[in-house]
Amino acid sequence: MIYPFRALLALSAALLASIASANPIVDAAGVKDAQARGAIVWDVRATPLYRKGHIPGAVSIGDAGVVLRDPVKEDFIDTAQIERILGQAGIDPAKEVVVYADRGSAYAHFGRFALRYFGAGRVSVFHEGIEGWAAAGHPVATEETKLPPVSLKLAARPDLAVTTEDVVGRVRQGNVQIIDARTRGEYQGEDVRAIRGGHLPGAVNIPYESNWKDPDTGAKLARRQVPDNAGMSLAPQAALKALYANLDPDKETVVYCQSGVRAAETATVLESLGFRNVKVYDSSWLGYAARLDAPAERETFFNVGAMNSRLASMQRRMEELERMIGELHGSHAGGK
Repeated sequence: MIYPFRALLALSAALLASIASANPIVDAAGVKDAQARGAIVWDVRATPLYRKGHIPGAVSIGDAGVVLRDPVKEDFIDTAQIERILGQAGIDPAKEVVVYADRGSAYAHFGRFALRYFGAGRVSVFHEGIEGWAAAGHPVATEETKLPPVSLKLAARPDLAVTTEDVVGRVRQGNVQIIDARTRGEYQGEDVRAIRGGHLPGAVNIPYESNWKDPDTGAKLARRQVPDNAGMSLAPQAALKALYANLDPDKETVVYCQSGVRAAETATVLESLGFRNVKVYDSSWLGYAARLDAPAERETFFNVGAMNSRLASMQRRMEELERMIGELHGSHAGGK
């Protein structure tokens, strides 16, 4: 069969779109290819970092993890507000989008989840981020990119996420595999970051840093044991497959963390490994812990009284230090 030229072009475009949507994680060459197709590149970092240096042509709304979420519950703000914010930046979920931040940042993956949750079909993450872009020899821009604003009407996709009510039901039925992407301390109820600590019954603890070549990179950077964040690159595909080898890629998989950000990174990795039904529990442990009738393992409660006592003690020490500094300044002034 001989296809007309226009039909071939349409077929090629459809094939490229299919390839783009099938690759949730791209490298620097993939970003370049996407740009050549007219894709939007979204830098989800805070504005000062964006202005310091970004991928040429990338747009920004500021720190997406802050701008798009309620500061208390850390759930999405009203959809109408998100429509306005993304629309003013020209970020149209109907188009192909590549999201990035710093290398290894879960917020890039959160940005991808947010767009997909609100209807986007072709969204990928450049996990290597701005460091990977520069390391590949590509130029970094400082001038701000402004795209024409678009009018958006977004609708959430419930097939990509679960609510607290959904999770409680699944936990009680025991018919879903659950990944806890938090630290070991959070999982064990030793590091309490909500009204109570612990984890969802039956959840498997695979911290999201386990997806990296060196899961200890964050701690090593804090101790200045490594010169950069190269260890936050994703581990090789074979290592990632081994990491999740005990899970069934054909079974519904719910991923959660503290507020859905770290879970989004693990969800992207799972999709890249061929898991067919991955859902992010966006409210995560913050939402689950607040529902006190929801069953939990390794359950511990946050001791508000003890925390207030520590804060009061710290306040007294600060006041004493300020008094001593004042007396020291006074003695110096008197000696002149």
